[in-house]
Amino acid sequence: MITTDFAPGSPCWLDLGTPDVRAAAAFYGAVLGWDYEPMRAGEGEEEMEGGMFRKDGKIVAGLGKLTEEGARSAWMIYYNVTDADATTQAVERAGGTVRVAPRDLDDWGRMAQYSDPLGGQFAVWQPGTDKGVELVDQPGSLSWTELYTTDAGAAKEFYGGVFGWQFSDMPMPGGGEGGAYTLITPAGLPEERMHGGLMELPAEHLGLAHGRPYWHPVFAVSDCDAAVAQVTGNGGSVQMGPEDAEGVGRLAVCLDPSKADFVLLTPARGQ
Repeated sequence: MITTDFAPGSPCWLDLGTPDVRAAAAFYGAVLGWDYEPMRAGEGEEEMEGGMFRKDGKIVAGLGKLTEEGARSAWMIYYNVTDADATTQAVERAGGTVRVAPRDLDDWGRMAQYSDPLGGQFAVWQPGTDKGVELVDQPGSLSWTELYTTDAGAAKEFYGGVFGWQFSDMPMPGGGEGGAYTLITPAGLPEERMHGGLMELPAEHLGLAHGRPYWHPVFAVSDCDAAVAQVTGNGGSVQMGPEDAEGVGRLAVCLDPSKADFVLLTPARGQ
């Protein structure tokens, strides 16, 4: 489970880059019950190029204008690190690419963004005064992170080298030729603290990123079907589901109106 004590290597922040901030704020407000709090350019002025999402008053994610030329609208997941500069060196040694070099964001913390050797994009956060999101593993908040990759073995080698993650494989629900699903746990922590998974898929199944791997968030919801109805009723679409996954819960893979992908999950009882 994801918690807010943010051990090194665990997810601690996420933000959405979108071409239409107002539309994204309205969409996620309808689907996940989020309130959007825009950043202010000055006293009495609103800056609609970005801000924070809150759920029940607690920060759950960030939102910003997509400015990178040619980039697709997508969620970026940040992992906690104690030293963003040392992590950057580890990424480069392991064959990854630095997309945004480590930089300070006032006294809030230090961030950097990368691509893994196969093209999957992710980020890190070295906390200062800001530790990360304030609500996780509850309805309307981040409950899991997931990587679709074209080479599970290479992904495990890279991320294991960078973060020290521990991996364990489990059969895909339904068995057959579905392959394995790899569970991810931060270094040195018990399996109860696993925070994500990775799954190998052929490049032709990764059309959103033109065949490259990509990470996406899984958001907990109390009623997956009701949340999916809000997705389709507010300009989004569904790639898969809703369907039941044994031992996991009821889930759906969705796209927002700008084609950013995410998963909705109502956990199975006891999960």
